[in-house]
Amino acid sequence: MTIPSHPRWPGAYAETGVFVCFEGGEGGGKSTQSRLLRDRLAAAGYAVRLTHEPGDTPVGREMRRIVLSPETGELAHKTEFLLYLADKSEHVETLVRPALARGEVVITDRYVDSTLAYQGAGRALDRDELEDVSRWATGDLRPHLTVVLDLEPEAGLGRFEERDRIEGEGLEFHQRVRQSFLDLASRNPDHYAVIDARAPIQEIADRIAARVEPLLMRATRSGS
Repeated sequence: MTIPSHPRWPGAYAETGVFVCFEGGEGGGKSTQSRLLRDRLAAAGYAVRLTHEPGDTPVGREMRRIVLSPETGELAHKTEFLLYLADKSEHVETLVRPALARGEVVITDRYVDSTLAYQGAGRALDRDELEDVSRWATGDLRPHLTVVLDLEPEAGLGRFEERDRIEGEGLEFHQRVRQSFLDLASRNPDHYAVIDARAPIQEIADRIAARVEPLLMRATRSGS
């Protein structure tokens, strides 16, 4: 089911810097590709900040421990959502926005779409309600480009020997998550790139770089 757009949340894109987000299910190579993009842009002289959600702020690290540790056990679905949301709000206000204001390229491994996919589709919470609250918490800051690394859950989950709370959910959960990412991408193709995560690593990296290159006019070079 395609997720409807929200006229009251038109989307805000930073006027300085470049905001790139990597999304997708488990095992799709988000961490690998985000590092490769960081290295490529840094080598070209751009100021780059590589970050991730949850857990790349002091507050976020505590949120990450709670939501991902198997020792946490069951959480009410709304509680889980609000913990992720606290991480996102702190992340945007203390790290992402300041870096964009300096003209940096911010590359994040997961952002709002992960909440809409995992807690919306995965946990079967109302995704429209979740989106409204998520957009409010992040000031509706949108990535200039969201890269969805698409992979069948059966393949992605097979890459883990040990699983955290979310990775340990059943196959149907992860199938709903995958479809949600694809639905989100389909409603705003100008700001999304859906890439088959089964392709060779370097081929994926080159395709991502080609989509990012036109955005770099907003970014500053290191030391400039």
